[in-house]
Amino acid sequence: MKFSRKVLWMAVFFSSILIFACVTINIYFPAEKVEAVAGEIVDEIRGKNGIDKETPVKKEKSSLLRGKTVIALTMSNAWAEGVTAVSNPTIRALKKKMKARYIQMKPYYQKGILTENVNGYVLLGKPKGLGLKRKRDLKSLIDAENRDRQILYKEVAKALKIDPNQIKKVAGIFAKEWKKPVR
Repeated sequence: MKFSRKVLWMAVFFSSILIFACVTINIYFPAEKVEAVAGEIVDEIRGKNGIDKETPVKKEKSSLLRGKTVIALTMSNAWAEGVTAVSNPTIRALKKKMKARYIQMKPYYQKGILTENVNGYVLLGKPKGLGLKRKRDLKSLIDAENRDRQILYKEVAKALKIDPNQIKKVAGIFAKEWKKPVR
């Protein structure tokens, strides 16, 4: 009898250790930050910034009121940039290249020849009436765009301190922004 109680207690002890050892670690994923950054980057690349950052503020009659307005605007801009501003030399260079490439790709988006997939990358749709040379040039544009997007997603993840295993989630969030209608 003594032996079986000892075995039973050992089994209970090791079972409880196993239960406590199997704690799931929840990795935080800042989806809202990524959405804000994605919207900002896509808008910048596609030239959709509706707010002109250089718009002058109207001068107020009272210097006290003017001072408060400047402080409020500065604080709100600083807060907004802190939340969504993600930039480094690589991201800036990518945005510049992608913006130039987008100008070439835009007519093909509008005709439905280029589409966005749910993974955040460009696909060649139905190349109606395109010659061989144009198809080849377009495929070259698509390849360059997708390579740059892959690097962009990695850089955004790194800037936001997101685990590299979560880059597919970052790309998926960007996909929603890329899929918005081209104007």
